Amino acid sequence: MAKYRYEFKKKIVDAYLRGEGSYEYLSSVYGPQKSVIETWVKNYQSFGDEGLMRSRQQKKYSFEKKLFVVELYLTKEISYQDLAIQEGITNPSLIAAWVSRFRIAGPDALRPHKKGRKKTLDNHKIDNKSKETEERIIATSAEHVKELEDELLKLRIENAFLQMSI
Repeated sequence: MAKYRYEFKKKIVDAYLRGEGSYEYLSSVYGPQKSVIETWVKNYQSFGDEGLMRSRQQKKYSFEKKLFVVELYLTKEISYQDLAIQEGITNPSLIAAWVSRFRIAGPDALRPHKKGRKKTLDNHKIDNKSKETEERIIATSAEHVKELEDELLKLRIENAFLQMSI
């Protein structure tokens, strides 16, 4: 559920546009932060009522569009909000997420990817299980040897200490 209903947003935006007060004043009267009200007003001025409504559908953007928007943001000194309005994107935080992913992993992070688990065939499961048990046996024996070596070292230290105290 959205934090603020459309009617509430519209009431505040209309109050601002009628000149009933500044962002700060409306924030103190109605509750939302000044920056939130500013975003609502800009969205309303750019997209009309649709800018205030919560979208029930996730809009899909192509890889090329995402890359273009990210490159535009990185090359120009423009805010996420202004860029979103310029490119017809109602949610500026979406651009922020794209830029973040781009900075971390490069352009490939903007490509669409399938969600969910990968499908596996039954015969692959059997092969994987046998490989896992073999690896586990080897890893266990290596761990066991390491534990034995540690215990041997402790016993040698203890013996040396006891011989010195005699």
